[in-house]
Amino acid sequence: MYAHTPNDDGEWHDLKAHLEAVAERAREFAASFGAGDVAYLAGLLHDVGKFSSTFQAYLRACHEAKMRNLPGPHRGPDHSSAGSVVAQVAWKNEDNELSFGNTIAWPIAAHHAGLSDLAALEERLVRMAKDPLVAEAVKTAANSMPGLQALRQSKPERANLSGVLAQEFFVRMLLSTLVDADRLDTEAWREPRKAEKRLREVPSMSALRHLVNSKQTELVAEAKPTEINQARQEIYLNVLRHTTEEQGFFRLSVPTGGGKTRTSLSFAVHHAEFHGLRRIVFALPYMTITEQVANELRDVVGSDVVLEHHSGIEVEEDEDWQRSWAYLATENWDAPIIVTTTVQLFESLFSNRPGKLRKVHRLAEAVIVLDEAQTLPIPLLDPILDVLSELVQRYNVSVVLSTATQPALDEQLGFPSLANIRELVPEPDRYFRSLKRVRYENTTEVAWSWDRVAQEMRRAGQVLCVVNTKNHARQLFQTLDDETAVHLSTNMCPAHRRERFNDIGRRLKNGIPCRVVSTQLIEAGVDLNFPVVMRALGPLDSIVQAAGRCNREGTLPELGRVIVFKPEEHTLPEGVYKVAAQLGESLLQQGVDLDEPATFGRYFGELYRTLLERDAHGIQALRERLNYPAVAEQFRMIADNTVPVVIRSYMSEKAKQALKSGITRGTMRVLQPSLVTIYERNMASYEQEGLITPIEDGLWEWTGIYDPNLGIIAQRNVEQYVT
Repeated sequence: MYAHTPNDDGEWHDLKAHLEAVAERAREFAASFGAGDVAYLAGLLHDVGKFSSTFQAYLRACHEAKMRNLPGPHRGPDHSSAGSVVAQVAWKNEDNELSFGNTIAWPIAAHHAGLSDLAALEERLVRMAKDPLVAEAVKTAANSMPGLQALRQSKPERANLSGVLAQEFFVRMLLSTLVDADRLDTEAWREPRKAEKRLREVPSMSALRHLVNSKQTELVAEAKPTEINQARQEIYLNVLRHTTEEQGFFRLSVPTGGGKTRTSLSFAVHHAEFHGLRRIVFALPYMTITEQVANELRDVVGSDVVLEHHSGIEVEEDEDWQRSWAYLATENWDAPIIVTTTVQLFESLFSNRPGKLRKVHRLAEAVIVLDEAQTLPIPLLDPILDVLSELVQRYNVSVVLSTATQPALDEQLGFPSLANIRELVPEPDRYFRSLKRVRYENTTEVAWSWDRVAQEMRRAGQVLCVVNTKNHARQLFQTLDDETAVHLSTNMCPAHRRERFNDIGRRLKNGIPCRVVSTQLIEAGVDLNFPVVMRALGPLDSIVQAAGRCNREGTLPELGRVIVFKPEEHTLPEGVYKVAAQLGESLLQQGVDLDEPATFGRYFGELYRTLLERDAHGIQALRERLNYPAVAEQFRMIADNTVPVVIRSYMSEKAKQALKSGITRGTMRVLQPSLVTIYERNMASYEQEGLITPIEDGLWEWTGIYDPNLGIIAQRNVEQYVT
């Protein structure tokens, strides 16, 4: 009996060996959250359906077709239902929201097709229990594996899962361990070269702690004795005093430029070593800062320790990207330090697809650093915090909310899971005062035209102006009419924006005139240092984040200028952004102090009370109904559906060659730097106007104008927009 057709060495994959190996791997993975024996059962049962004579005939037919260079059978017989039926029948009698049998049956049934809803699972199990092929497979499996019958009489302990939401999440974690174990064992047999790439020595948390401490010692020795550097070191040392505290939720309230990244890394490494944790995950809201943070972490601990995983990552040209460690590790996050986006993190946690869920079991025994925590979307806040709390309570996780503008996530505002959140920085107000580097000029009483904004920008040699929409950025840039000015927006592909960021950094460093018009993509964490920043009236936290690009190192002879203005054309994105901007305007009119952390407790508190829908899509109710497909469909960090279009002029040679081989995961990875996303709702009109052309199913090329300054031009009458 075989699990898979022969590999390149002509060896068939023994089915019994495969089941036992997957079971052992799954046990190892789930041991981190006390469910090793449960995962072992799922692994042992997951491919029991392959014991049927029909499935074995299917494997032989596939092999014979391959030997003759003929098309093989399109699809094999169901092989996941048999193990699910065994589990459900063996352990069905339990007075609970989700029986122990279904807890195991569900991941087995889903390890290829994905998690269904409960009704679909039960209908499938009832139907397949009557299938003679299932009965044959179960009987043959029992004869081939004598220990299987004994296992059916046992019932291993599972974690104390009080409540259906805890059980719903446990199924996700169990599926994650099963999928990872199954794919790793299959890979080790079919592609040993690929599997060998995964086997590498990685430094322990103790070794990482030594690296972090050594690097910090060097940094302090080389740093100039400025007030800012002194405050950074004080913050760093104060935070380290909390590393031996029990696991849970922490706040890291550090003003912009206060050394937040290195401090959070040091806390995470020391905390992980003390508690025996396995990895550290940095989740950031924007791809524009993931590369910057990843590079800063690599500078401390080395490039072979940090895995950067998000949709914009491009593998180096000289790497064998199909078998490189970094490429493989994105599949299951088997790395000591991971840098990803909050979109990647949370959409994986709420997915029902095996490929996305495969990595989430690696979050057990981890420190998760949520950078710029104020950007967590309010309409999804309840399900996000519930899952984070579940990770903390049952999966040995600590969570650090790191930002200069702390959201008011506490028990008084209806977040009971965060009742015991602890502040890592004592008296953070003191550091916000000592690290004050800008003065705010509120000019919002009189609306400004774009001409007025452009005049103000021309008075400054180096100035950044951040506006609320891409349309505003284009209008202001064209009004500025400065051939040396720089425009930044998501209408430009990542490779194009990276060129612009490098040019901006060079100009700022060398004192060359540099006037930049940008959307909010430049605000959070981007390491640029302007003497003057202008910010169109918007959410209060966005204004402060933009101010973080002003006098960042405190090197100006006086405070930097942050000018807050209200455009005459004060249109705002609908929804939370607009409500937050209106609240920000009200508080500015009241004269609040933007250098005072308490201001943001008040701001976010009022915002959360105004926006009562912290689960706007009813995700928690769907989770309680165990409807995994609906949860995945409704949980969208980016609300509007978008479609990627290729900008050919920014494609690398590697991407062009990869594209000739068809649309694969590897192709999409190397294409990412040359992609711009457009709204799906606009596709029909764009195609009709000849602005997009299909390459293959799911991928389009932008064939309209791509302006060297503005990026894609979507308007029909393009002459007036071309610069």
